[in-house]
Amino acid sequence: MAKSRNNLLGVGGQRKKLSRAEQQGAGPARDKDRKAAEDKKQELVRKMRERAGSADAAPAGDAPAGS
Repeated sequence: MAKSRNNLLGVGGQRKKLSRAEQQGAGPARDKDRKAAEDKKQELVRKMRERAGSADAAPAGDAPAGS
């Protein structure tokens, strides 16, 4: 038997549930918080890469050139 094509439950993805604050128009504040968190994360990643880069560069400079 062929599958029923009348049951379209779940087709097309799901919509995001809005919180009470977002329903009342506080959505942009959430976007600002998200942006601030992303900026902090990028700064942390940049600092970690700088530290990793300086740690990798120091042993390479101390190694003898002849070996």
